Amino acid sequence: MGGNGNAGGRSPRCIALVGPQGSGKTSLFEAILARTGATHESADSRKTVGDTTPEAKTHGMSVEMNVASFDYLGDRFTALDFPGSVEFQFDGTAALPACDTAVVVCEADEKKLHALQSVLKSLEAAKIPHLLFINKIDKAGGNIAELLSTMQPASGLPLVLRQVPITEGGAVSGFVDLALERAFVYRPHAPSELIDIPNDLAQFEAEQRFSMLEKLADYDDALMEQLLSDSVPSRDQIFADLVTEFKRCLICPVFFGSAEAGHGIGRLLKALRHEAPFVAETAERLGLGGAKSAAYVVKTIQTSHAGKLSLARVLAGQLADGGAVHGATGEDRISGVFSVTGPDIKKRGPAEAGEVAAFGKLEGVRTGEAISGDKGFSAPIENAQPPKPVYALAISVGDRKDEIKLTSSLAKLIDEDPALSLTQDRETSEMVLWGQGEMHLRVALERLARRFGVKAETQRRQIPYRETIRKSVEVRGRHKKQSGGHGQFGDVVVEISPRPRGEGFAFNEVITGGAVPRNYFTAVEAGVRDYLSTGPLGFPVVDVAVTLKDGSYHTVDSSDQAFRMAGRVAMVEGMPKCQPVLLEPVMAVSISVPSEATAKVNGMISARRGQILGFDARPGWNGWDTIEAHIPEAEIHDLIIELRSATAGAGHFKAEFDHLTEISGRVADQIVSERSRQRSA
Repeated sequence: MGGNGNAGGRSPRCIALVGPQGSGKTSLFEAILARTGATHESADSRKTVGDTTPEAKTHGMSVEMNVASFDYLGDRFTALDFPGSVEFQFDGTAALPACDTAVVVCEADEKKLHALQSVLKSLEAAKIPHLLFINKIDKAGGNIAELLSTMQPASGLPLVLRQVPITEGGAVSGFVDLALERAFVYRPHAPSELIDIPNDLAQFEAEQRFSMLEKLADYDDALMEQLLSDSVPSRDQIFADLVTEFKRCLICPVFFGSAEAGHGIGRLLKALRHEAPFVAETAERLGLGGAKSAAYVVKTIQTSHAGKLSLARVLAGQLADGGAVHGATGEDRISGVFSVTGPDIKKRGPAEAGEVAAFGKLEGVRTGEAISGDKGFSAPIENAQPPKPVYALAISVGDRKDEIKLTSSLAKLIDEDPALSLTQDRETSEMVLWGQGEMHLRVALERLARRFGVKAETQRRQIPYRETIRKSVEVRGRHKKQSGGHGQFGDVVVEISPRPRGEGFAFNEVITGGAVPRNYFTAVEAGVRDYLSTGPLGFPVVDVAVTLKDGSYHTVDSSDQAFRMAGRVAMVEGMPKCQPVLLEPVMAVSISVPSEATAKVNGMISARRGQILGFDARPGWNGWDTIEAHIPEAEIHDLIIELRSATAGAGHFKAEFDHLTEISGRVADQIVSERSRQRSA
């Protein structure tokens, strides 16, 4: 089932650990490795695999995907522990399609329900089988059935409770397995111990078991008939339904435990062993069932010793050192196959279907791309697309000779993390680094310094302001120069007038009687355009019409250059008299937030000089609103920081340029003054 694999003929499986920030995914990751004997001994003698980079340790959070493999009862698994912070989520999002199952780690915390909802929505859209693991159950209070009722709105699938807790002295001390109808008590960092179902829990257990069966019966008519006739379904039938409906993404099973205490780990592992799909089923889901060999790149790693490595899940066949692979950009050849466990990268033999391995020197291959050893391979899945950036900083180095090192180092970081991007602003000459938030860029800059020795300076990026005019002026521009031999002479009369917003620049001529020869018209226009890059307020000029009306020339001293200079002189003389006005870019912004935060976000928009256009319920998202607004681009710089603060990290926005609008008063004066200071510096 699912191709080559381990001793039992069952292919290795790949499990994703996902969930909101702070829910304990990495703790669960470490607890699984400890329980299965796969814990790695680190260089500083601490038993750890996840979050070993200086950046993760400094910030006390996962900032990239953790990877490790383990064996459980003869089955082989690879666990991918994804960051919970939305700023680093693409590191996991890109890898999700290749996973057989996702374990959604969450807490019994209503404040994190909307963040949980976002995670579940992405899994449901990708049709990836997933289960909930309610972590920190030892710290949770209240009835488990009530907790499930509170959490259900976050899931588009029915939440199917698989266990009920046993409490002792107000603390959870064990559980009853609803499918097995067996009770267990926890043992610290050890397998649970079988006990009789407590008498005071028998009725509640029976009620919850019947509720579980009712949800399964919604997809099984035979089971529904048995329940209606009070027949008792067999244990085998119940497990068969649980497996089938889980794999078909019809239900979301719910387990619980405590990663820190090692509770609930064994039950979770057994569920994964018996119920998670195999690689062949995942390949079919991705449309790669017919490939002789195929893999999906879950992450790109830039190493100092082995160069670029493409960490990939092999979905079919075998990929070996020296083998040719075909992807979106053509053919590449594998230069080395490596195993990855936390920070350790070691050379290994060929990678079989189901395994996760790193392949060396696939320079043309990107994260989220499918590759194959089959010639003429055409991937049926699209490359994972990173989210649009929401935060930016201008980035530079003190010494210009280090700019090449800066750009080449950033290119490597962006190859590893496509949620970062770099742009070059021609107008301001700024290099701008874009990402998913303040912490995202901070970590990127820390990596830049640590790994590549580049200490970059950052500042708020400049906004592309424009200027235009409010009234028309007719003005003469004359350029006359005599310095021996042929002189220079150009003389023009032009009318400068405003145009409707968005119509750009127009040059016309209404010369009569040959006052300016036709062959100089283009030179005059060129001189006018020369000026438009920086108007009287210091910004590019838009929506202006210039009409050449009159002038004079000299048969010997006139030239293209002289008339070009005359055109520019006319603009320099005339534009300040045209009542110049500053224009600022305004963005069309779509903000999605939990409904209880809508009023707060409306106030946020108004405080940022924004205009609320309206809001409505977010389609398909229970308890969410989408607010449409126009907000000046200058006010969006740190919007994502305030938005996430107001929504416990759940809110997000999309923005695109909409129009330019006039701006005056104190705000405009400050902008013009700052630009003048920059130009004179």
